[in-house]
Amino acid sequence: MASIEHGAWREDAVLVPDALLPFERRLGASSLGDGRAEFRVWAPRAGEVSLRIGGRDRALDDAGLGVYEAIVETLPGADYAYVVDGVELPDPCSRWQPEGVRGPSRLLDPGEFSWTDGGFQAPALEDLVLYELHVGTFSPEGTFEAAIPYLRGLRELGVNAIELMPVAEFPGGRGWGYDGIYLSAAQSSYGGPHGFQRLVDAAHAEGLAVVLDVVYNHVGASGTKALTAFGPYFTAQYATPWGDAINYDGADSGAVREWAVQSAEQWARDFHVDGLRLDAVHAIKDASAEHLVATIARRTPGLVIAESGLNDPKVITLWGCDAVWADDFHHALRTLLTGDREGYYAEFGAVADLAKAFRRPHVHDGTYSTFRRRRFGAPADHVPPRRFVVFSANHDQVGNRAFGDRLPPEVRSLAALCTLLSPFTPMLFQGDEYGEHAPFQFFSDHIDEDIATATREGRRREFAAFAEFRGREVPDPQDEGTFEASKLTREGDGGIRDLHQALIDARRRLPHGDADAVEHDEHAGWLRVHRGPYVLLANFSRRDSHVPLDGAAELVVAAGHVTLEPGYARLAAFSGALVRIT
Repeated sequence: MASIEHGAWREDAVLVPDALLPFERRLGASSLGDGRAEFRVWAPRAGEVSLRIGGRDRALDDAGLGVYEAIVETLPGADYAYVVDGVELPDPCSRWQPEGVRGPSRLLDPGEFSWTDGGFQAPALEDLVLYELHVGTFSPEGTFEAAIPYLRGLRELGVNAIELMPVAEFPGGRGWGYDGIYLSAAQSSYGGPHGFQRLVDAAHAEGLAVVLDVVYNHVGASGTKALTAFGPYFTAQYATPWGDAINYDGADSGAVREWAVQSAEQWARDFHVDGLRLDAVHAIKDASAEHLVATIARRTPGLVIAESGLNDPKVITLWGCDAVWADDFHHALRTLLTGDREGYYAEFGAVADLAKAFRRPHVHDGTYSTFRRRRFGAPADHVPPRRFVVFSANHDQVGNRAFGDRLPPEVRSLAALCTLLSPFTPMLFQGDEYGEHAPFQFFSDHIDEDIATATREGRRREFAAFAEFRGREVPDPQDEGTFEASKLTREGDGGIRDLHQALIDARRRLPHGDADAVEHDEHAGWLRVHRGPYVLLANFSRRDSHVPLDGAAELVVAAGHVTLEPGYARLAAFSGALVRIT
C-alpha cells in the first residue's frame, strides 16, 4: 500500500514535526486480536460523547482535535454505538450495520476471513474487459453470495473484471447505492461484510478482478443529521444535485478527508478489491492543495477509475486516476443507433462525432456546447486510449431513462462491436451480453417519508417535459415492483452472447494503442477504423451501405449481415464487422 506522506509543521506548531494528527490514525473500531478492541471517533461538536457497548456506557479519552478513544475488552461481533449528547448513534466509520442505517454498529475483524486468493493478479489496464453489475438485481436473491454462481459464465465470456455498483450501507433494503451513508460498511441486505469478502474471494478464484463503485461527493439525506451531530461533515459553501456538499476544504475538514480516504483504503486492504470507481468526481468540491481525488489515488493501491463530468484530462494527469469514464463515446454511439436527440443528446448524432470519439472520446474538447451554452472540455490527445472506459450502456444511461429501457434489439450487435473493438477499455452493463429483455429502472427504499415523497415526485417532474413520455406513468421508485421488474431474467438471445464472446476474443488480437486511421462517410452513414491489419466497419444507416476496402480482406467477426466483395464490404442496416486485410 502507498505510504501516507506528511509534511513538516511550522516551528511554532504544538505537535512534533511529521507526527500524525489524532484523526490521521485509523478511525472507527478495530479488533486488536487479544480480546480487546480500540474505538476511535471524531466528534468535535459533541458536548458529551461516550461508547455504549455490552449494556453499559464507557468513558472515552480525549486524544485531541476532536478525537475520542478507548480500548475495551470485547470480541468481534459485539454491537456498539456512540452516545452523543444523550442520543445513541452509529459510528460514522462503521464497518458493519447489521440492522441498517438506524441500528447499532457491530465490531468487525476483517482478518477472521480465510482468503484463498494469494496468487491472484489483476489484469493490466490495457487488457481489462469490465462488466458493471448491481448486486440486488443480478440474481433472484439479490445478495453477494447469490452472485457467485454466475461468475464463471462471465469469465467464459471473456470478461476479466466486475465493477460493482455501490455497496456502502444505504437506507432500506433496495436501491442503486448512491445514497449510502456509512461509507465503510457493506450493505446489510446484500449479506454484509462477510458476504462481500466471499464474493471478492470467489471472483478472484475465477480470475475476475473486482472494482467497487464508491461515492464521496455526498451521502444519503437520511444520514446527514446523524453525521452532523458528530462534527462538520458538510459545508454550505458548495452544493451538489443530490445532497449537502461534504466539507473537504473548510475548517475542520482534515478529519472529514480522513473519513473518506480511510474508507477507500479499507476496501482494498480488508476486502481485497482491485480498484475503485469514484462516482461523479466533478461534484467533489475541494480547493485544497491536493484534491481529495488525488489523495485517494495516491493512498489507495490498485486501479482508480473516475466518473467525471469535466471532459478534462487533469483527472488523469494531475489527480492521478488510472482511467476515466467517457460519456461522449456513449452519446455519439447511442444517438446514431437510436436517433435520440432530447436533452444533451441534441449535440450529437453525426457519424463525424463518433469518428472523433474513436480517436479520443472527448467530442467536446474545448468546443462550444449548445446544451451548456459555453465552451466545454479540453483536448486529451496526450492521454493513452486505455485510460478511457467506454460503453454502449451503463446504470445511468439505462436507469435514468423514464422506463429504464435498454437499447433496441436491432442495434445491440452493432453497439457491442463498436464498444468492444474500440481502442479504449470497454465495459458491458449487466444483461447486455445476452440481450436481456428486463429494464433497469430507478428504484429506492427510503425510510424517511419526506425523502421518499420527494424522490417519487422529483422523478415524475424530471420527465414531464419530455414529449415521448407524456401520458405515460413513470414507475414509482419506491414501489417494490419497480425493483423486482429490474431483476435479470437471464432470458435473451444466445446469438448475442456468442457474438460478445467472439468480439472479446477478437479484441485480444488487436494491437494496443491508437487507431491508425478513422474515416467516415456522413451521407452513406458508415465508419471505418484501422487498427494494424484489422479494420472495423460499421453502418449506421437504415439501408445497405458499401464500405470501400483497400485490398483483399477476410471476415473475422460479423455483427449483422455482412458480405465481402472485391474492393468493398456490403453491410446491411445497423450492421458491422471486423475484417483482416490480407
